[in-house]
Amino acid sequence: MLSYIEISKENLLHNFELIRGYIHPEAKVICVIKANAYGHGQNEVAQILENYADYFQVDDAQELKLLREVSKKKILVLGFVAENEIEEALRLDGILAVYDLKQVEKISEIAKKLNKNAIIHIKIDACLGRQGVLVEDAQKFAQDILKFENIEVDGIYSHFANIEDTSDFSHAQKQIDAYRKALEIFSEAGFKDVKSHISSTAGTLVYEKNELQSSLVRLGIGLYGLWPSVELKNKFEKNDFKLKPALRWVTHIAQVKTLPANYSIGYGLTYITSKEMKVAVIPQGYSDGYDRGLSNVGEVLIKGTRCKILGRVAMNMFVVDVSHLADVAVEEEVVLLGKQGEEEVTAEEIAEKTGTINYEVVARISALLQRIVL
Repeated sequence: MLSYIEISKENLLHNFELIRGYIHPEAKVICVIKANAYGHGQNEVAQILENYADYFQVDDAQELKLLREVSKKKILVLGFVAENEIEEALRLDGILAVYDLKQVEKISEIAKKLNKNAIIHIKIDACLGRQGVLVEDAQKFAQDILKFENIEVDGIYSHFANIEDTSDFSHAQKQIDAYRKALEIFSEAGFKDVKSHISSTAGTLVYEKNELQSSLVRLGIGLYGLWPSVELKNKFEKNDFKLKPALRWVTHIAQVKTLPANYSIGYGLTYITSKEMKVAVIPQGYSDGYDRGLSNVGEVLIKGTRCKILGRVAMNMFVVDVSHLADVAVEEEVVLLGKQGEEEVTAEEIAEKTGTINYEVVARISALLQRIVL
């Protein structure tokens, strides 16, 4: 096996326990494993956390179906579920997000056919401008939803837009105020004992703290040892609050050879050797999720040493300079992301070089690569 993803069970549980210990003991934890657990491997991560998480959260019915193969936990499905997928989602005991009355009507209709109650969480659009019920429409929505006897409102939730920006809390406060108003409206309509959640990792660290602001928190990026922002990382690591990346992306050299001077490497002739160079061919590319933006700027680790990418990253391979390595051979281990020896290539480093965020770097790793739990 040339290429695979290693998942550190120890680091994953370290991150869970670290954040779990930071929040109020009565708060319940939703482990967010949507998008293939942010590229880490949905069911592999779920099996590690099955005895720790209070809930899992996925995005859609397909993720729910896959997760039910390994988990008996309560599962929140907070993305869009198509009409033709609702029945299966209810059969699998998915807790569905709702934000549209016609959607609720269809869920109620299918739940009646199945002779069961549908458990839902209502999404509030508290100044985020995406999915959700606007606060000004909350009162009518609350009254209308009372008509459905087989719809059980288990929770009401929202989502922050920029709470990880520690320099300006004004919009986050605006969102908190809007969300609290919506909760009051639903409470006055009779929904008094429902669960509440607004915070992902950033909100959990900045807003929830140990104060039980919400009954649930959603741990996503921090669970995997990555920070929502540099500002939060700097702030928390000063207090010895350190997350540990749970993922290592490993492959192995496919070929080693020496190229002469004035020799082009890869598509588009973007790199021409200025002297004789020893190079290694790496059997990963943008079809595996290794960004083409790393062409001529990215680095990988071989023998605990950084090796620069030469030329363009192609669909299935790229080339690196190994002239500085004395004895490098075919099938030598290569680390694209993570630690090797004392060196480390971080998701943040790759994100900076490709103009994106650490979330995207890991989430785009191909699901076809095997995940190995260590």
